[in-house]
Amino acid sequence: MKSLNNKIKLLRVDTGTSPLDEKSFSKSPFVQFEKWMNDAIKYGIAEPNAMTLATSDKNGWPDARVVLLRDYSSKGFSFFTNYFSIKGQEIRHNKKVCLNFYWSGPVRQIRIKGVVQKVSERASNDYFYTRPRESQISAWASCQSEKLSGLNELMERYRVYEMKYEGKKVERPPHWGGYILSPVYFEFWQGQVNRLHNRIIYEKSKQGKWIMGRLNP
Repeated sequence: MKSLNNKIKLLRVDTGTSPLDEKSFSKSPFVQFEKWMNDAIKYGIAEPNAMTLATSDKNGWPDARVVLLRDYSSKGFSFFTNYFSIKGQEIRHNKKVCLNFYWSGPVRQIRIKGVVQKVSERASNDYFYTRPRESQISAWASCQSEKLSGLNELMERYRVYEMKYEGKKVERPPHWGGYILSPVYFEFWQGQVNRLHNRIIYEKSKQGKWIMGRLNP
């Protein structure tokens, strides 16, 4: 353990990026997000749409996991899951959540705070039927976040639904669908070698306008 701790203390990556001027940023955080996401895709980042979703339970304990962004517009950011999962339960308790994208190549991250609500059934259906058939069956087979007696239990349940839908269209489970986060806050972070990292923020006013600012690193 001591050896690993010594290695961790010495881990350091020289970012080598340039200072960012707020004038180079769009007045719209959605436009700026699109620009940075496209940059991450061009850079060749593996799964640039992977984002950490932070929630909290009814006792105030924070929780976080990586999910995939599956839709994006000026209305918000959407992801899909089992509504009975731990994240689904926590969202029912507290709809205020946070998303975080991190891209090690360009040394950037975007943090987004907002309020979550379910997407329409039509939107959930539209995405569900783009998924591979195996993933559609898995949505039925997995009682997400519940304890299992072992792998055999899960695989047996998968085979049951595989047989049920053999030669038929797999219906979307009513407990599976999407959420959309409507943002109230963005932070665009870009690292610098001297640790004077760039932190450009957008805060939504009561009038619905986005106000840009800058934070100390």
